[in-house]
Amino acid sequence: MENLAQKKKQKQSLIRTVLGKTNRQDLLLKIVSLCLGSLLWFFVVGEDQVDMNIQVPIEVLNLPENLVISNQFNKELDVSVRGPRSIIQELRNRNISRPVDLSKAEPGTRVIKNSKDSIPLPRGITVIQLQPANITLSIDRLMQKQIPIHAVTEGEVSQGYTLQQITLDPDKIVVSGPQTVVESELALKTYVINLDGLNHSITLPVHLDLSPEFVSLIGETVIVAKIEVQEKFVTKTVKKIPINVKDAGKPVIVEPNSITVVADIPENLIRDTPVPAMLFRAYVNAKDIQQPRNVAVIVNGVTVPGHEPITIRSHRPLKVHVTPVKNP
Repeated sequence: MENLAQKKKQKQSLIRTVLGKTNRQDLLLKIVSLCLGSLLWFFVVGEDQVDMNIQVPIEVLNLPENLVISNQFNKELDVSVRGPRSIIQELRNRNISRPVDLSKAEPGTRVIKNSKDSIPLPRGITVIQLQPANITLSIDRLMQKQIPIHAVTEGEVSQGYTLQQITLDPDKIVVSGPQTVVESELALKTYVINLDGLNHSITLPVHLDLSPEFVSLIGETVIVAKIEVQEKFVTKTVKKIPINVKDAGKPVIVEPNSITVVADIPENLIRDTPVPAMLFRAYVNAKDIQQPRNVAVIVNGVTVPGHEPITIRSHRPLKVHVTPVKNP
């Protein structure tokens, strides 16, 4: 019985020793935890709290390939945040955005609410205010269309000239964008091209006159316009054009000694030439003519700088009689 009692006392003593050690370990852990918590509080809570305004870009994610956002919306949020100075300063180096998942989007208007929890910020940062409160997106089907380009002109070319044609390069453009915008546009137009006083052909760059919606789709676009201007022609009969003799070995007599020409002549050239016959040169070749005979008359229009060439339609007579002079 004494041995049993002694063993019982030893067991109780061992339990008290173990429990004492356990209590000391728990106390030590509690003290360490308290120190760490205090340290963390100092760095996170106890550190100076500062406010800052930041611009948070809106990041559109998972938009289906056959859809497009057709309206203009604010691409950034104005966000006021508060937090420890060290963490606030790090925000400037972080790529923080407001994600908008459009994986389930359909054509129509969609309003997305911006909450304080919609922006992934580091722990310890509090959102005080953000604007705008909502994002409104107009979602439309994506469409591709080839649209012709038309030239817009004003004024008249110079007197005596006519506008032949205006060629645009390119004369059409492929546009991809929202169906409601692209489908309604039948043709694109250039800014006004002034033709006043133009008296020669010219090639020049021309901007397209685009709506804001199309500027957002294709940007400021420049094409090349080739403007072809030509002098006006009048058909005129000119008489008494003298016939010259070329390569005559001896004197000859030409009968008749003048011809009549029907020709297309620039209008301005006729107006500026007092004697129309001066615009033509007619001659016969009398080389090796020993006996009287008929010789073809050759006639040309005079080339005048700054004017289009004269076009000869006909002349008469076609031949003249050339007689060598026996006793000059």
